[in-house]
This record gives sequence, C-alpha cells and structure tokens, in this order.
Amino acid sequence: MAGHSKFKNIMHRKGAQDKKRSNLFSKLSREITVAAKMGTPDPDMNPRLRLAINNAKAQSMPKDNIQRAIDKASGGDDENYEEVRYEGYGPGGVALIVEALTDNRNRTATAVRTAFSKNGGNLGTEGSVAHGFERKGLIEYPASAGDEEKVLEAAIEAGADDVESDEGGHTIWTEMEALHEVAGALEKTLGEAENVKLAWKPNITVEMDEGSAGTLLKLVDTLDDDDDVQTVWGNYEISDEVMEKLG
Repeated sequence: MAGHSKFKNIMHRKGAQDKKRSNLFSKLSREITVAAKMGTPDPDMNPRLRLAINNAKAQSMPKDNIQRAIDKASGGDDENYEEVRYEGYGPGGVALIVEALTDNRNRTATAVRTAFSKNGGNLGTEGSVAHGFERKGLIEYPASAGDEEKVLEAAIEAGADDVESDEGGHTIWTEMEALHEVAGALEKTLGEAENVKLAWKPNITVEMDEGSAGTLLKLVDTLDDDDDVQTVWGNYEISDEVMEKLG
C-alpha cells in the first residue's frame, strides 16, 4: 500500500461545491432517485441507493429531502434520467471524464461541449481518454478519522487496495466490485465515510502550471455548475503553491 499523494487536487476541490449547497443537494437527490428507480427503494437491498443516501447524509442533506427523492422514484413521474459519460481534453492536454445524469441528452451534450470550447478544451468521443484511467472504488475520510497508521491498518483489514493520507484526510482505493463490502467494513472501524463512490483513477497525472491551472479550474467549475453533471474527474495535479496563487 502506498502513502502520500496529492489526489485531493485530481478531483476538483470541494470548496466550489460547498458554496453551492442547493446545487449539490439537487445532484444528490437525482442520484438517489435514479438509484431507487434502478433497484428497490429499500437501501438495505439496494447497494447503490445505500451509497447515495450515505453520501447525502455526509453532506448534511435533510432527511425529508432524502425521503422525497426516494418517493419520487416510485411516484410515476415523467422524468427518466439516464447516465451519460463525456470525455475530452482540457488546457495543457489534461484528460477529463464528465459523468452526468440527464433527462435530455441534447441539452446536456450542448452544455458540456460549450463549457469545453469556451475554456480551452476539446470534447472527444467516448473512449478517447478513459483508457488512461482505472475504474476503482473510492472511499474518503477526514483527517479526524484517525492517524495514517490507524487508517492504513483498518483499510488492510477491510480488504482495500491502497491508501493515500495527507493533512487533508484519507483516500482509500478498492477494486470496483469490492467497494460496498470494504466501505461497510471500514464503517465499523472508522465510522461513516465522507464519500463513497465509483471513481476514475488516472494512471498518470499531469502537473499544471499557474496559467493552465486557472483556465482548467474555470472549465471544471463551469461543468460543476451544470445541474446534469454529477462528477468531473481528471488526471491533473495542482500544487498547493499554484492553488495559493490562484486564490
């Protein structure tokens, strides 16, 4: 198992989402509704729904909102969301994968394409960048969950593949198929995770300079602002020094 890494910079900083609480709740609600529709509305029998609810709780989403999102799945509403993935390149040749849940593919595709073209990027075809990533399970804990040794020990015991710890917290990687099992085992030792999801982990990362990083973060922010976009993954790495300069 490996140690320190700056993966926190690969997934876009959470600050942008924290500022847009209602936007975040909307995305979480959509994921809950889709998960409940795809399986059963009982989280004990539906691992994807259980994950979605746990992630909503981790973001302090009210219970009423969570229940409404579940009820919406069985309410026979006309909204049918489908999962769509977009791939492309951002400033500096950075590879980006955009995951969306949409009820209108044309609207979402237009918005994503526009975001890329206005912020120094190019939207590619599906599969154009995914080969540079691995599909993995991702579990995140805050630094308060324990020191590096405690979390590493718990992760090994739970059957995780890798752990990356720094002052910001702990990132635990699993095989895609083992995510639910490992997350459940870790919860007994470390408590509830901040984040549990399927992720795109880059095989190689690209270090960004100040100029490219500023444009890239504008692109990621624009994508994040779109209600249809659930998550943006990239193979970029931005040093703390560059982040400080960008403010």
